[in-house]
Amino acid sequence: MTIEQKIKALTDLLNQYAYEYYTKDAPSVEDEEYDRRYRELEKLELENPNLVRADSPTKRTGDVILSGFEKFQHPYNLYSLGDVFSKEELEVWEARVRKEVSNPEYICELKIDGLSLSLYYEQGNLVTAATRGDGSVGENITENVKRIKDVPLKLREPIDIVVRGEAYLPRKNFAKLNDERELEGLPPFANPRNAAAGTLRQLDTKVVGKRGLATFLYQEASPATNDSQEEVLEYFESLGFQVNPERKFAKNMDEIWAFIERATTLRDQLAYDIDGVVIKVNDLATQEELGFTIKAPRWAIAYKFPAELAQTEILSVDWTVGRTGVVTPTANMTPVILAQTKVSRATLHNVDYIREKDIRIGDKVLIYKAGDIIPAVSRVLFDQRLSALTEMPIPTTCPECHSDLLHFDDEVALRCVNPLCPAQNRERLIHFASRNAMNIVGLGPSVISQLFDKKLISDVSDLYALTTEKLAELDKVQTKSAQKIVDAISVSRENSAEKLLFGLGIRHVGAKAAKLLMEEFLNLRTLAQASEEKIANIPSLGEVIARSVTTYFETAGAQKLLNELENAGLNFDYLGTVVSTDSILSGKTVVLTGKLNTLTRTQAKEKLEALGATVSGSVSKKTALVVAGSEAGSKLLKAQALGIEIWSEEALINL
Repeated sequence: MTIEQKIKALTDLLNQYAYEYYTKDAPSVEDEEYDRRYRELEKLELENPNLVRADSPTKRTGDVILSGFEKFQHPYNLYSLGDVFSKEELEVWEARVRKEVSNPEYICELKIDGLSLSLYYEQGNLVTAATRGDGSVGENITENVKRIKDVPLKLREPIDIVVRGEAYLPRKNFAKLNDERELEGLPPFANPRNAAAGTLRQLDTKVVGKRGLATFLYQEASPATNDSQEEVLEYFESLGFQVNPERKFAKNMDEIWAFIERATTLRDQLAYDIDGVVIKVNDLATQEELGFTIKAPRWAIAYKFPAELAQTEILSVDWTVGRTGVVTPTANMTPVILAQTKVSRATLHNVDYIREKDIRIGDKVLIYKAGDIIPAVSRVLFDQRLSALTEMPIPTTCPECHSDLLHFDDEVALRCVNPLCPAQNRERLIHFASRNAMNIVGLGPSVISQLFDKKLISDVSDLYALTTEKLAELDKVQTKSAQKIVDAISVSRENSAEKLLFGLGIRHVGAKAAKLLMEEFLNLRTLAQASEEKIANIPSLGEVIARSVTTYFETAGAQKLLNELENAGLNFDYLGTVVSTDSILSGKTVVLTGKLNTLTRTQAKEKLEALGATVSGSVSKKTALVVAGSEAGSKLLKAQALGIEIWSEEALINL
């Protein structure tokens, strides 16, 4: 046996041992045997570095110090799920699905409380791992994910595939990590999810390898190679992925609810944290028919477990002004542990919420985390109220600029309408620099607040005149940090225009709406001159967003700001894929099947979408065309049975 053959044999053997240990939880050899083989491979690789394989287990333990994380543009839009918090809300969703689809069937899966990630494989080899980010742009965390022992570096089939899943920290590893941090005098992590997120953003990969992250994979983001979600999960297992075994096929609401009740009883017994159950329509062709809203799939929903409650006392209330002028009350409370986190503040939402629940300063209340994220007041414990407590005083003037506050008939919020309100300007600046907008790294709330208070900036265009000297005047900003901020500001000039549009903070225009607007108009100036009717005709937007956009751009302040940003050198063009509207495939649904020899699946999907097509993973009556590579199987047969047009890969390339 040659050295190359021996290295290959040892690599394959150790990967099989790792799969049995981490994924199947059924090790076939003792640790000593694994360690002996591992050292043997390590020695051979050290002597023959040119023969080290991409899927070598030694790549999981290498000590690499990263300089940072690059942005990663996902080729597929990664949607988040809609949430429901009660059986009644879930029944409404299920009835809506049943109205659209006759006799739908479902798959119920546990909702892992971790960090979403996507894995990109080419010819079976892991090439990229990325966080979800905003669903369009995430962070490249490939080197760190390679240190997660149950993530295959090489699949059992040489295929191109994009897989979504969740990285999490098992409870026993979380407890061990916090014990170690306590011994080192470091603050403990609040919960396993925070620890997992912090671990994946470590610049020292050796730290990632030590902490013992794990994964569950659950969705194929690339055009699906199967016909149902159930088949996808089984296929993932055959490829070597870790798939959660706690799942159930369900035909109706009763069976869905039975699984939720089982998951509720299992929750405390599991080796990992879950925060609910995900229900998906099982048939992928039906998923395609149901489609998406602007934010989430219509074919799936997340049922979130009822929130944990804790008792505390309202000590005082702060009223803060947001970037749109909404004044929000926040309660300061006696600190209490809630959902494994120390909590001392909770949102009171708005004036109507305070009055409806009759919340008063000095009240004993039960609080919860809405969606296990934002602390909020559940109810007042009236039997413990002191008789002397008076109703909550509601402000009549802005806490920042002292202008009169308005309570419009169609709103629940108090609003400051002073366009020169400093609090609104500061919040707009923070929003503009934030990750989902212009993503100016290092320019966080504390830095912006200092710049604003020292009158070094007053609107977003002023950011582009900042120098290292001005930034060095701030507390805790050194020359090196100042230079990094200036560099990040400069890089942001080149962002695609939807980032800038979202950063402007136009009411009702979120990140998804901004992208849809720029895909349609391609240039910010063109959008600024568009009519309300033309904007309202864009699918998924409508009149409210259209009116908000046109009203904003009609103001003299907006026109002045656009001029200033253009003079500062910001890009106003949409840099994403421009979709053809006059192609013969425009508006048609296309399915890819079989093995493509020239294009990867990702390349083929991008080219089809640029031609205006929608790429689906399943063949249905809505399918207009199937592109069949070699070894095409059931999808090709189904297309032939339905009389759907079939092309070769060569025909697609010619087009």
